[in-house]
Amino acid sequence: MSISIQDVEHVAKLARLELSEQEQHKLTEQLNAILKYAEKLNELDTDQVEPTSHPMPLSNVMREDVSRPSLPIEKVLLNAPDEEDGQIRVPAVLE
Repeated sequence: MSISIQDVEHVAKLARLELSEQEQHKLTEQLNAILKYAEKLNELDTDQVEPTSHPMPLSNVMREDVSRPSLPIEKVLLNAPDEEDGQIRVPAVLE
């Protein structure tokens, strides 16, 4: 498999990029080099390799969810830009 200049032009158009002719040639060469390198992976014998989604085992590192008392409303309202009737007042978003 190889990338043509037309492929590079098409992707550049989709990405709304303006590439000079020199940049198109350079990107074509670079992308083809990447594909050539990736083709080497097809030479590996992976029949005995189990498919995985991650190379390392994953574990949940978050702490347990423990309920605790929240801040008093007076302290919370000290950080609010505007307050009305014990609530944070925000600009209206509906017309």
